[in-house]
Amino acid sequence: MKTKNLIAMSLMAAALLSMSCAGNKELVQCREDYKTLQDKFNAQSLELKEAQTNVTNMNTRLVDAQKEIADQKTANKGLQKALSESINQGGANISKLVDEINASNKYIKQLVEAKTKSDSLNLALTNKLTKSLSKEELKDVDVQVLKGVVYISLNDNMLYKSGSYEISPAAAETLSKIAKIITDYNDYEVLIEGNTDNVPISKTNIRNNWDLSALRASSVVQELQNKYGVNPSRLTAGGRGEYNPVADNDTEAGRAKNRRTQIIITPKLDQFLDLIDQAPAEEE
Repeated sequence: MKTKNLIAMSLMAAALLSMSCAGNKELVQCREDYKTLQDKFNAQSLELKEAQTNVTNMNTRLVDAQKEIADQKTANKGLQKALSESINQGGANISKLVDEINASNKYIKQLVEAKTKSDSLNLALTNKLTKSLSKEELKDVDVQVLKGVVYISLNDNMLYKSGSYEISPAAAETLSKIAKIITDYNDYEVLIEGNTDNVPISKTNIRNNWDLSALRASSVVQELQNKYGVNPSRLTAGGRGEYNPVADNDTEAGRAKNRRTQIIITPKLDQFLDLIDQAPAEEE
């Protein structure tokens, strides 16, 4: 009986010991699990803190961005206003420029028309005079148009008495034809210009070639006025002496070409001066 009780007690003790051992293992495991959970909690807490910091930074950046957008909108409004004013002012400037260009074009057109008219009249005058002269006269008369001016060059041997400034009777018919052209074209000014060679004059009443060229030009002017009725207000006499040669004075043929009287017919400057007065004023 005692033996059975002892065995029973031994078995109970073994069972209690066994249960005690099992409880200790679970406690260790629980502690390890707790530590693991605590480490995870600490890590997640750190991540949450970092996330909160990032959110704060993002909010700050968002506020800065919103302020920058607002400032940019204000700047854009200023640019749009400036652009609008520039466009309006530019439109006014363009309109003004167009007006100035139109005025300049009108002025240029007037100048071209005046020159065209002058060229046409010069051509008509030249053709009319050339057709009126005989073949013999054309040997002593040269008619040219240079730069809008009509030049009628008369040979001195035909025009004057030898070594004199008196008009030769043989020149009367030629001068009458020239006088008719001058009278018909009364909008032209007429310059009579005397020219000589470089051989010194030996007349006692003529000092030098300046005198001779001027006296010959004056003789033609007075002939046109007194004999052919050309208005003297349109006439000018001038002498250039030996200083406007057209050929070499070293040869007799060259000297003969240089001894000439030119009747220079030019449009009156009034119409061109009037056009100059009408020129568009330049803006300062």
